[in-house]
Amino acid sequence: MSTSKKRHLITSALPYANGPVHIGHLAGVYVPADIYVRYLRSKGEDVKFICGSDEHGVPITIKARQLGVSPQDVVDKYHAIIKDAFARFGISFDIYSRTSSKIHHKTAADFFRKLYDDGKFIEKETEQYYDEEAKQFLADRYIVGTCPKCGAENAYGDQCEKCGSTLSPTELINPRSAISGSKPVMKATKHWYLPLDQYEGWLRKWILEEHTEWKVNVYGQCKSWLDGGLLPRAVSRDLDWGVPVPVEGAEGKVLYVWFDAPIGYISNTIELLPNEWETWWKDENTRMIHFIGKDNIVFHCIVFPAMLKAHGGYILPENVPANEFLNLEGDKISTSRNWAVWLHEYLDEFPGQEDVLRYVLCANAPETKDNDFTWKDFQTRNNSELVAVFGNFVNRAVVLTQKYFEGKVPPRGTTDGYDNSVLAEIPLIKQRIEENLDTFHFREALKEAMNLARLGNKYLADTEPWKLAKIDMNKVATILNISLQICANLGIALEPFLPFSAAKLNRMLNVEARLWADFGRTDLLTNNYLLGEPELLFAKVEDAAIESQLKKLRDTKEANSANQRPAVAPQKAPVTFDDFGKMDIRTVTVLEAERVPKTDKLLKLKVDTGVDVRTIVSGIAEFYKPEDMIGKQVCVLINLEPRKIKGIESQGMILMAKDASGKMCLVQPSEVMVNGTTIS
Repeated sequence: MSTSKKRHLITSALPYANGPVHIGHLAGVYVPADIYVRYLRSKGEDVKFICGSDEHGVPITIKARQLGVSPQDVVDKYHAIIKDAFARFGISFDIYSRTSSKIHHKTAADFFRKLYDDGKFIEKETEQYYDEEAKQFLADRYIVGTCPKCGAENAYGDQCEKCGSTLSPTELINPRSAISGSKPVMKATKHWYLPLDQYEGWLRKWILEEHTEWKVNVYGQCKSWLDGGLLPRAVSRDLDWGVPVPVEGAEGKVLYVWFDAPIGYISNTIELLPNEWETWWKDENTRMIHFIGKDNIVFHCIVFPAMLKAHGGYILPENVPANEFLNLEGDKISTSRNWAVWLHEYLDEFPGQEDVLRYVLCANAPETKDNDFTWKDFQTRNNSELVAVFGNFVNRAVVLTQKYFEGKVPPRGTTDGYDNSVLAEIPLIKQRIEENLDTFHFREALKEAMNLARLGNKYLADTEPWKLAKIDMNKVATILNISLQICANLGIALEPFLPFSAAKLNRMLNVEARLWADFGRTDLLTNNYLLGEPELLFAKVEDAAIESQLKKLRDTKEANSANQRPAVAPQKAPVTFDDFGKMDIRTVTVLEAERVPKTDKLLKLKVDTGVDVRTIVSGIAEFYKPEDMIGKQVCVLINLEPRKIKGIESQGMILMAKDASGKMCLVQPSEVMVNGTTIS
């Protein structure tokens, strides 16, 4: 990917200021963004790294009401926690501001007003729930009632947290206001909408034709949305917390947070560079990259570009390298369930080990699919890779130099074939790191950087200079010179990934941080150059520290279990035995399995029913890979009327057990049965 433009504007998703930052946010957005920015800076590029707290929206008003404080109190608290944690973790923003600032309010209001004056919005009047006691319209989260799907009480107007179903307020049974408890009424209200459908043709060309290089998960989600057809989207809502709509007669209305938040990138740049910001946002020589998680793909690839296009004059993102989600110990990270590793707590509990978490999150990054963080993996990667490979190599190279050459870089004498092959590998590793960083493959880039440490570690182990010291000090000098040159290169290669460790390594070598252009040279340390004092780059993570973290998670799970009984679906209406008898359910064996193209959930299965061999299309691809299904014996309703799914005739239905969270499991006989055995 070309990085030849004059400047680089790098943004990362604005974290929502209703809670602290956790490892899912870090792995998905902030660690890869920081690696990329540090890499560009090391190359001498002109870079600005922009971020800030997203501080408007209904969840913040709900939290404020629960705590009995103002929304400003809530965002002030979490903005401070988030900003401090990022700084301690080494996320190198040029500015970390906030959307409650005066600059942001003015920028967002001016942006809206420009679109309003240019006739880019449409006005629509709709019916919305209204609390007559509180005298205010109710956002979806301020409406509660009985879930129509699982019967749970206190489901919200947008989602049931018991069963996870997405809802609309009008679906709730016995809806009531979360503010006053009264029954809401429907009342007309006017709002402004951005007609995304009018930009659909342009978006299809811009994304699907002109940005085929985008990551598969990003491109695929955009194509899915565009293929489904875009609809006008409200840019205002009835609320008293946010940026007021700057139009006469819009009292009590604010900009919808989805519209106001991305403008925060612009307002934060204005705050950082009041006299130059337009150069960064309106000059074609600026290259803009958005780092986000997959839940923000649509907003940054479709909605925000449409906003910028409607406004006119702004550049558009060149790339949006979104990551997937990171799970924790096999379960989805959840703020509401406190199932997370919070950054500020980690920094307190693992002082001086910022880079260990940075390393693990990058090495295990969810770049193309959801991935899992476990504390055991954290311990293993630290002890087996950072300590045993990187740290061990650097320590041995510096300590041996202290022992045999009074801490001065020894001269390199005659080199043999092995020496030369090791030296030749350094620029090749640099090239591979660059190729991966330029295409946003951070996990592979880190692996290549660590290969440089592995190269040095193996070189020392193979040559054994501590043994040669008894017979050939000239060869020892050559070996340690080469090893120290590798150490100096590691200080450059790993700085974007592990900035604290790179700084410590440079102190041990007694050198200033070098730029990327020096990476690959094998004469970075001159003869007789005096090194600094050796110190351990990394410390082992002991079992006790891991057990403490696992206990914290077990305690969290127990507390959640005690407070929340799993929801189950209510019983359906009674049926007669004759109704049940009409169903022909049998054991079958899966012979073949493959994904249905252009779908996320469907598998095409060929099964032996004992009666015949037939095709069944089943929505289980989220839970079972095709190769996992082959050979399985399952239960199937074989006399279900055939129907076409994605052009494939499906003859039957696989029986599945589905819990309230949406998790599905196959219904299988407890022992192998003859195909075609009936279930009764």
